[in-house]
Amino acid sequence: MYAALKRTLDVIVSLALITLLLPVWGLAAAAIRLTSPGPVFYSQIRGGRHGRPFRSLKFRTMRADHVHDPREIVPLTHAAITPVGRLLRRTKLDETPQLINILRGEMSLIGPRPTIMEQVEAYDAFQRRRLEVRPGLTGLAQVNGNASMSWDERIRYDVYYVDHAGPLLDLAILARTVLVVLLGEERFSRPFDESPYARRPRRRKGKATRR
Repeated sequence: MYAALKRTLDVIVSLALITLLLPVWGLAAAAIRLTSPGPVFYSQIRGGRHGRPFRSLKFRTMRADHVHDPREIVPLTHAAITPVGRLLRRTKLDETPQLINILRGEMSLIGPRPTIMEQVEAYDAFQRRRLEVRPGLTGLAQVNGNASMSWDERIRYDVYYVDHAGPLLDLAILARTVLVVLLGEERFSRPFDESPYARRPRRRKGKATRR
């Protein structure tokens, strides 16, 4: 029931957001084209549910000649991020083209962020648990610090989400996402052990993890 409702909401909300964002996307594309040589969009193969590869879409925010290190976490202060890219990242607009991935069924509005295949292939058993659900446009790790915390901390948040996914947690993540966009993710950064989630018992894998 939860899985069907979540997928229905994914389609309805992503269609509505795409319609609302089309003018903003046009402005973003023009700003990228006028201020930085290279393509408007950045496309990359990422690991989806169960590790299945798909082509993720986003606005390009870094110099076209930047070579990404799979182990690299990219903060807003990264030297390769362009001025326009910094604004897009700060407002999270750079990732909104992934609403198209949501319509295709490759992603969901909420879930662990998709990572590149080199990372997926190197996951240990605990890290692979984040692949049990569709990757999301926003997620529990993203509203608790994201790039300002270590990869291991992000994984702990992601696996917690897999074990506890449900309507109430999804609504809490959506509400917190709005605050992160308005105030910045650094303000909400906290280690997993200092979050309220660390004090909750682990839920056994069941309906909440099947999607």
